[in-house]
Amino acid sequence: MTSFLPDRAVLSFTGQDRTTFLQGLVSNDVTLATEGRAVWNAVLTPQGRWLSEFFLYEHTDHNGSVQLLMECPADHAEMLQKRLSRFRLRADVQITITDLRVITGPAGSTPPAASISAPDPRTENAGWRALIPHDMTATGETPEAYKLRRLALGLPDWQDFEAEKTLALEANMDLLNGVSFTKGCYMGQELTARTHYRAVLKRRILPIHAPEGAFNDGATIMLGGKEVGELRSHHGTTGLAILRREAWTSDALTLNDQPVKVIWPDWFPADLRPTSTPEETPAP
Repeated sequence: MTSFLPDRAVLSFTGQDRTTFLQGLVSNDVTLATEGRAVWNAVLTPQGRWLSEFFLYEHTDHNGSVQLLMECPADHAEMLQKRLSRFRLRADVQITITDLRVITGPAGSTPPAASISAPDPRTENAGWRALIPHDMTATGETPEAYKLRRLALGLPDWQDFEAEKTLALEANMDLLNGVSFTKGCYMGQELTARTHYRAVLKRRILPIHAPEGAFNDGATIMLGGKEVGELRSHHGTTGLAILRREAWTSDALTLNDQPVKVIWPDWFPADLRPTSTPEETPAP
């Protein structure tokens, strides 16, 4: 039985202008998507706020036709198709929703040979992602196993963003290979670049640990009597939260009156961490 991620869908971009068309609309360098290499990306508002995240793959079919495949949240597929189509003008590009399915696996395992696969580009230990036909039988990890692995690595997913509010850098897309600062202009680029170069970021999504039973959806993280963060996706004792900078070094954070610790993942650069941190190892 195939274990796939039911909350992901795949769009196809065909036509001679597919690459240049997307290059001016999304956060990362589209030209980096080649056979066997996926690129993590985002569609932002003109004001630099997040609308959707996706993985981009290049694929050549049996007829020799090349397409770009956008693996995105299933709930966003129609929105992305309609929104991006507004920018087509005279560009030779066609955007369709496919019936491909998405499967994942941990580092050290092997994706199905007949799939369209690539390493998850966010960090070295993120495993692989693969696209398969809807009628293909292939084994991948369950959605629950993927979520646990993702949380343990501190990797954000689409449910950890807040539409039209979260900045790409707040979700660590700059640290997880999701933003290019060299490719040139794209929608939302001005605020993204200014935030990066001026180092004015006031909050980020970070992994946290709390006692069993402390988490509930949308819970607020407190420092004394002040709200300093909000819980996002979680499971068991591990979760992700968007935290203000003043909370990063505190050993007095609470959530539902339970103690909370910030967990620093391996991919978070040492020079960006506060000088004193509650933990120095990734969540188990």
